[in-house]
Amino acid sequence: MQNRIMITGAGSGLGREIALRWAREGWRLALSDVSDAGLQETLRLVREAGADGFVQRCDVRDYSQLTAFAQACEQKFGGIDIIVNNAGVASGGFFGELSLEDWDWQIAINLMGVVKGCKAFLPLLEQSKGKIINIASMAALMQGPAMSNYNVAKAGVVALSESLLIELRQQEIGVHVVCPSFFQTNLLDSFRGPTPAMKAQVGKLLESSPISASDIAEYIFDQVGKGEFMILPHEQGRMAWQLKQKNPQMLYDEMANMADKMRAKAKSGKD
Repeated sequence: MQNRIMITGAGSGLGREIALRWAREGWRLALSDVSDAGLQETLRLVREAGADGFVQRCDVRDYSQLTAFAQACEQKFGGIDIIVNNAGVASGGFFGELSLEDWDWQIAINLMGVVKGCKAFLPLLEQSKGKIINIASMAALMQGPAMSNYNVAKAGVVALSESLLIELRQQEIGVHVVCPSFFQTNLLDSFRGPTPAMKAQVGKLLESSPISASDIAEYIFDQVGKGEFMILPHEQGRMAWQLKQKNPQMLYDEMANMADKMRAKAKSGKD
């Protein structure tokens, strides 16, 4: 291993914490984001942690920007050993309220951004026999109410990762998918939804999270080291996933009750 890692969405939140966790091991980091200021701050922190690398602005919706980023990794590092497809945005709203534009935006970034990242970097990973780490969400497994476009995009990331796990084994490329529950992050800065009340409810969930982005990065580092495919950093998330596997109907009923409560709350807020 030559210890070269690429991370999208590295300008803040979980992406930044993943960068810092690998930086502490002395890895060279290729960092991308749509926020130049965020990238500069992450690079400063990486250097403070005793590592180094480079930053490149990259919108994961644009495949040519991702291939240019892959070329930069080849020129500056001579290749790449781990790619982390982390860039993502949040959204919410009941299905009837979500516009098709909301769907396109969500799928373009949270699903196709990961597809394009894997495709742009696959030739480099074939050379290094490297690893893919795709950041999905517990929403991919649990499908909570009032976030169908987010659930579908993240479920697609899990299905993509499962497909790659199976297809890339012969090339000796490792594949991991991470499904964090809500955690303290700035994901809400990008939140797009039809009602302010929805943003407030999601905000409450994030605040109540006992686990930070830094804790999640630590857990990812540990589980990738152990070769774990499906990485569920939250204890409650692991329990919920076990419950769904044993008794999915019970979980659907619980989620339907949650949807009823959310509708009632949104209605009382409007009255």
